[in-house]
Amino acid sequence: MVPLQTYLPIVVVLGLAGVLGLGLLLAASILGPKRVTETKAAAFECGSVASGHARKRFAVKFYVVALLFIVFDLEAVFFYPWAVQLRALGWFGFVEMALFAATLLVGLVYVWKKGALDWE
Repeated sequence: MVPLQTYLPIVVVLGLAGVLGLGLLLAASILGPKRVTETKAAAFECGSVASGHARKRFAVKFYVVALLFIVFDLEAVFFYPWAVQLRALGWFGFVEMALFAATLLVGLVYVWKKGALDWE
């Protein structure tokens, strides 16, 4: 059983972070300017004037690429702890990760052949 005293520094840091965050929000709301001008109320998009309709449809390929990025980004998340523990896992861990990588490779080849990565 771990004594609760070991968690005291973590609780203190979290408490201080919470108090600091709330204090800064409170100070900004009290001390900050409250004049609303036309420029402040205007929609802002990347430093340029907004143009076009806000409900414009996007091509599905943007969403497909985003989903593929998430899938292959998560692959990297699984590779890091495996690489750290490779010696402890031995051949079993190596074969398991090889199967995982092979599955992802098959998925990448499938997506590539379907043309999901083509932009034209």
